[in-house]
Order: sequence, then structure tokens, then C-alpha cells
Amino acid sequence: MSANTINRPMPLEIINKILAALTIISQIFIVAGFLYFVLSRKDKEKPIVKFFGQNGIFFAFIVALVATIASLFYSEIAGFEPCKLCWFQRIFMYPQVIMLGMALLKKDYKIADYGLVLAAMGGFFSFYHGYIYYGGSSILPCSASGLAASCAARYVFEFGFVTIPLMSLTTFVLVFSFLWLNRFYHQKT
Repeated sequence: MSANTINRPMPLEIINKILAALTIISQIFIVAGFLYFVLSRKDKEKPIVKFFGQNGIFFAFIVALVATIASLFYSEIAGFEPCKLCWFQRIFMYPQVIMLGMALLKKDYKIADYGLVLAAMGGFFSFYHGYIYYGGSSILPCSASGLAASCAARYVFEFGFVTIPLMSLTTFVLVFSFLWLNRFYHQKT
């Protein structure tokens, strides 16, 4: 265990492994989905494109809900102090749960445009957070409430590469992908 890794109780290890595994599965899904979409020549009637296009808001909602619960778990139960960049990422993820939930209830497919913007902005902050985490120089000072919560603090490091910034980036890319497929499927040809 490295010097900057925080000691954690055993149940937290299990949750970290589950969330890390979900991250890896999501990354595989994103790459496979992208390849399928490109190779299917962007045909709306292909069964997989049609399925995820019709249900994109639902899947984006589920991903945003799990991400919100996970981030609240890490800060409120595990006691991980969120850094400044974590707060920015939360600003772009938390409203998605409410917005996408309302869209599901009202069957409003146009909401995808707003979700795409939030996911893109959150993805930018996640990417930047990962850059700082892996040693890049920060333009912004990074601490939470003036305390010592650094953007480079290693709270999670599973399977040799899965970190909280990577989980966040994967989540935003997945939400963006589902919403984009939904928008693609529902746009008039």
C-alpha cells in the first residue's frame, strides 16, 4: 500500500471493487457500443440502436442515480472529503437525476439536449480531475472548504487503474452516450 493511500474498512473494499467492476464494464460497453454504431452505418432500425435509442433516457437516469448514490456514499458514509473538482462534477451530475426522472415521467425526449450539455461539462471536469490526479499541474487551487482534501488524494485505486476521477469520467461518457443515442433515435430524418 502506498503512502498516499487511505486505510479503509473491509466493507468499503467490497463497494470499491463493485464500483470499479461497473466502471470497467461500462468502459467496455462504451467502446463496443461505439464500434457497433459506427459499423451499423448509423441505422436507426438496427435492433440494438433502436433499443438503446428508445430507452436512452431511462439508462442515463439509472447511471446518474447510481453515480449520485455512490458519490454520496463516499462523502457521507465513507468520510471521503470531496475536493473542489469533485464538487464541480457533482454540480453536473446531481441535477441529471431529477431532470431525467422528470423526463421519464413526462415522456419528454427533448430533455436529452440539456442532459448532453451537463454530461459534457461534467466530463470535462472529470477529465481535468484525472489529469491532475495523475500528476498534471493544476490551474485551479484544489481543496475542499480550505481543508486538505486534495484532488490527487488516492481514496480508491482498484484493479491498478480505476480511481474516483476515472469512475466519474466513465459515468459522464456513459450518460452522454445514452442521451446522444436517444436524441439520434428521436430526431426526424
